[in-house]
Amino acid sequence: MSLRDLAIQDEYRSDRCDLIQEFYIPCLEKATVYKRAVGFFSSTSMAAAAKGLTALIRVGGKMQLLASPHLSPEDAEAIVQGMRQKEEVIVSAVLRELDKEFEGIVRDRWACLAWLLSQNILEIKLAVTKEIRRQGIYHEKLGIFADAENNIVAFTGSANESSTALIDNFECVDVFCSWHPEVRERALKKAENFQKLWKNETPNVEVIEFPEAAARSLLRLCPDRPPALEPEIKKTRKSRRLAEQGSSYSHNNEIVNQTEPQTSSFHTLDNFLKVELKSRQVDALNAWQWASSCGILAMATGSGKTITGLACAASIKNINVIVIGAPTNEIVKQWVDELANRTTFRTPLIATGTATLWMESLFRKLRLANSRESLCELLPIIVVGSYSELSKSKVTTLIADAGGLPPRSLLIADEVHATGGAIYRRILRDDFHYRLGLSATPIRAYDEEGTELVLEYFGGIVYEFTLEQAIEAGILCEYDYHVYITPLTGSEYAKFTNLTTKIGRLLNNKEEDAIAQAKRLTIQRSRIIKSAASKLTALGRIITDYPPRRGMIYCADIAQATEVSRLLAQRGFRIARYSSDDVNRKHLLSEFARGNFDALVAVKCLDEGIDIPAADLAIILASDTSQRQFIQRRGRVLRVAPKKAIAKVIDVVVVPPLCDSLVELIESEITRVTQFARAARNRMSLITKLVDELAPYGITHSDLM
Repeated sequence: MSLRDLAIQDEYRSDRCDLIQEFYIPCLEKATVYKRAVGFFSSTSMAAAAKGLTALIRVGGKMQLLASPHLSPEDAEAIVQGMRQKEEVIVSAVLRELDKEFEGIVRDRWACLAWLLSQNILEIKLAVTKEIRRQGIYHEKLGIFADAENNIVAFTGSANESSTALIDNFECVDVFCSWHPEVRERALKKAENFQKLWKNETPNVEVIEFPEAAARSLLRLCPDRPPALEPEIKKTRKSRRLAEQGSSYSHNNEIVNQTEPQTSSFHTLDNFLKVELKSRQVDALNAWQWASSCGILAMATGSGKTITGLACAASIKNINVIVIGAPTNEIVKQWVDELANRTTFRTPLIATGTATLWMESLFRKLRLANSRESLCELLPIIVVGSYSELSKSKVTTLIADAGGLPPRSLLIADEVHATGGAIYRRILRDDFHYRLGLSATPIRAYDEEGTELVLEYFGGIVYEFTLEQAIEAGILCEYDYHVYITPLTGSEYAKFTNLTTKIGRLLNNKEEDAIAQAKRLTIQRSRIIKSAASKLTALGRIITDYPPRRGMIYCADIAQATEVSRLLAQRGFRIARYSSDDVNRKHLLSEFARGNFDALVAVKCLDEGIDIPAADLAIILASDTSQRQFIQRRGRVLRVAPKKAIAKVIDVVVVPPLCDSLVELIESEITRVTQFARAARNRMSLITKLVDELAPYGITHSDLM
């Protein structure tokens, strides 16, 4: 029995593989040791891989599990029981020594977990980072299978050790087999890394036994509010594709099926909400409550983030203060309208414009709330404002002078990624007992520190409803994606290559000043792509092929927007520029919605949070490499509206002159193309077309899939 007997791939990806059936179970059936280091563990994974575990146990195999100390109460109790009763059998059924199929026994996954521990088949240790900022966690994902012949299969990737990660989530793992010469060293290195972790020899990570973690209060248990029904282990990895056909909620990146909502979640909703929640909104609310009313809801455009956020606020009994922050005044206005039209909450203080008009009122209300005078008439205090206003130092001073925030205070951060910016972080106060982040795209591009801060403060992503799910459920419309290829001029290409050379030298320096300078030059280089002269020529072809009637055109800067506006006006289109320099943007949106403009020419606006259901065409003349920006811009035209069946996204991709192929340029553009194409209705025909057009640059089907 050898792992070498298996036809193991070098990668397993959810779009074409079943991680459980094609990888985990075959490896477990051949292995004598299974070692796993993960950020999150759930005993549901044992039921998912029951067949493989049966084979491992029958040959006397062992498991070593190292995970973050973030466990459900039931899993934690099962571990305690297993360690207390090393000489006893936890479940009488298991005394049959596997005469009965282990799959049947493992359905009681907590008893199974305890039994594995009691029989010394499974060892568990917990890992914590040595310098935890708030709730920083050990988040590595590493696995090792080894057999009796010392063959090793090492794997790393996105999957945690839970049924959802292994079955439902879109995951990818890279695999390294020790008998393959080209990756042997990597496989052995991965195995060595695990051993160092297990022996507590890894810098910056402390590995401890379970009892010590409990004694030191390092365990971060899920709250004692279990789901209404026990989750079932699903048989197929695509069983949760249509969100409207069933419920699901996620806790710390683990999504669990739930066939009906927790009725206890709605003890105060009827008092405040005028609308009935959709099932996905119920799922999100349950997930947030199950995570101690803290967390980020990563919900696609159009899936109802605002109403879900208000439902979360309404679910908190006797809530004192609700602070709602948003990056722009337009989004603030949308929240104010939703509060007025969809809830019975009191009229909020609006934190925009002249500060004295709302700060004095907030000070008085907080003073009264903290003195507990007339609480029933005052509460909840609601403030809706822009991040630029709410994060000012004078707001911090005001709250301190008023006695601080009352104990049951909630922060709702819309487009939550924005709060990771240095200028807005002051709003992330420690005295918000309840915290809710909302965004279709919570990750900050090129800002690992800011992203980590946001995830730590809010408690991570606890629920996700993707754009692909929203399209499948009919919440967003389908779209076609079209790409126009255009080259840099000779002078533009020369500038691009010159900057690329300088950036490479600076990055090799690795000094802080050099890296900062490299970032500045990278921005300069990206502007060459965004403002490429040939894009206007491409635009002429685009508006001939797809004349805008209710379109949005995204430009690099005011200069490009001015040229684009001039070109469209010459062609007879009714257009308006929409930028931060244009003061009457609300009027422009109203006129556009009425059909009085054929297109809005946008500069760093219309990226997020603005509802424009009528728009059915997006032309991307300029875009950075931020995945968040891709998703937000695409989402603007996918809103469902009358007489709108299909939306169109038009992209302009810049390539080097045919005399050369610059990898950095091509790769940055292809990243955006693959992201846009993934959910497009015409994906396969588009990829075939692009492969033909980009063949001179070495682009193949695999680069675009």
